[in-house]
Amino acid sequence: MTLEPLQRPAESVALGQPSQRKRMLVVVNPYASTVSARLRNLVVSALAGRYEVEAIDTQSPSHATHLAREAAHEGYDVVVSFGGDGTVNEVANGLAGSQTPMTCLPGGATNVLCKMLGIPGDIVDATQHLLRIADDWRPRRIDLGTANDRAFTYASGFGLDASVAKRIDKNLRLKASRVRELYFVYCGVETVLREYVVNAPRMDVQVAGETVRAITTLVQNGDPFTYLENKPLRVAEGATLDSGTLAGVALRRALPHDIATIMLRLFSARRSVKGHRAVHHFAQVGELRCQSVDGRPIALHVDGDYAGDVTEAVFAIRPAALSVVA
Repeated sequence: MTLEPLQRPAESVALGQPSQRKRMLVVVNPYASTVSARLRNLVVSALAGRYEVEAIDTQSPSHATHLAREAAHEGYDVVVSFGGDGTVNEVANGLAGSQTPMTCLPGGATNVLCKMLGIPGDIVDATQHLLRIADDWRPRRIDLGTANDRAFTYASGFGLDASVAKRIDKNLRLKASRVRELYFVYCGVETVLREYVVNAPRMDVQVAGETVRAITTLVQNGDPFTYLENKPLRVAEGATLDSGTLAGVALRRALPHDIATIMLRLFSARRSVKGHRAVHHFAQVGELRCQSVDGRPIALHVDGDYAGDVTEAVFAIRPAALSVVA
């Protein structure tokens, strides 16, 4: 499939834009939580003041991956992910291993990689940030984690949090609504009560030379694991975007008392999840394998994007696999 919209617009030549302007492809998820047609047009118009810009709306799952891969082939200077964490993940998968840098604009509920890269969470501030870096262009390379060979930028999960992501995706209207935070909490509580209090899925986690029996494994390529609005929520210690290793935790059980005390630690500035008796922490690992004990498929997510139910998840690291600019 060709990308005819990626060709240089005729009006850019007619206006005599300088050739040194960097060619920018903005990949827009029109269904992301905070993205609207009006906002899209305003952002693209603003970026056109410093870049030679094309914007394309995604039409289906994996479309952003295809667009990013084609943009790298066409020699674009940068690809912007304008959407949520799922759009970022798809763009990163399309650019992995190439020299074309990625950057992002916040259009989703959490926008984790945006914040980790130092891009503001407010869309106006983020757009101004991208305009400023046009004169201070400093691409750098970061690692990518992989889960069953699919790349993730900051985190992946096998078990509880992936089951929550699966439940959230059942109602995309509420996921993108103003009450999305309440909807996320509802989905989390419902998933725990229905699937993890009684007869929870069990997995064997092979990591750092030992096997741990668990119900959930969370793997991080960077820190924090996620955000609640602008508050970072930290789960595992020892993960950075350029460490060349993974960190994470394996949750041994999900009894009501355990969940309550883990949540208290998650929101505490002084205590970490690492020290909880139901949590096995690991860091500085290059690979780990998780396998369903009874053959029951378990939910998997990459960067918060539900990736299906599988019986085995193999996590690994691809050092310096992605170029970013921020």
